[in-house]
Amino acid sequence: MKVAISGAGAVGRSIARELLRGGHQVMLLERQLDHIEPAAIPEAVWVHADACELALLEEAGLETYEVVIAATGDDKANLVYSLLAKTEFGMRRVVARVNDPRNEWLFDSSWGVDVAVSTPRLLASLVEEAVSVGDLVRLMTLRQGQANLVEITLPADTALAGKPVRTLTLPRDTALVTILRGGRVIVPQPDDPFEGDDELLFVTAAEAEDDLRVALAPHGIKP
Repeated sequence: MKVAISGAGAVGRSIARELLRGGHQVMLLERQLDHIEPAAIPEAVWVHADACELALLEEAGLETYEVVIAATGDDKANLVYSLLAKTEFGMRRVVARVNDPRNEWLFDSSWGVDVAVSTPRLLASLVEEAVSVGDLVRLMTLRQGQANLVEITLPADTALAGKPVRTLTLPRDTALVTILRGGRVIVPQPDDPFEGDDELLFVTAAEAEDDLRVALAPHGIKP
C-alpha cells in the first residue's frame, strides 16, 4: 500500500517507520526545510512541499497513492490536506490527526476525513484503560462516528473465564475483533476460551455501545 503523510515531525516519522516495517511504501511531505532529513528514514520518499498547495501535491504525484495521513501539528493544515486529498485526488482513505480536542467536530466527511485521531482523547482513553478493569473504554471513533473501537479488561474473577468465545452473546452490529493476553494478540475463534485479565477489543455501532455494556454486565463488566 502507498501512503502519503503530511508532516515529518515526531508523529509523522513514527507513523512512517511503522508503515515501512509493515512493508508499505511511504512518502513524507514537509514544508519546513529544516525538517527534511532523508537519512533519518532513507526508505521513505521525502518531498519538500506545503501539503495545502494543490499544485505541489500534483507535482508530488499524490494521485498514485491510496491512503493519506494528515499528521502535522496544525489542525487547519490537516483539514485542508484531507479535503484536497479526498475531493481533488479521490483518495480511498483519509486519516487525520486532531491536535486540539475543541476542533474535533470539524474532522468529518465534510472535510474529507474518514478517521480522526485525537491524541489527547486517545491518551485519556489509555489512562482509563490502565486503571479501569471492568469498564468499557472507547479508544477511537471510526467512520465519522458511525462505529467505535472499544476495549474491556476482564476482571481476574470474571464469570467468562474458561468459557468459549461462542458463548458470548453480542448485540447486533458488534464484533469481537481481538483478545490481548500476556503480550499476545489473539484473533478469536469460536472455541477459544476466555481468561481473567483478558483485554477484549470490539468494533461496535455507536448506538449499540450501551447494549454491549448490558450484554457483558453478567460477566463482571460495569453497566
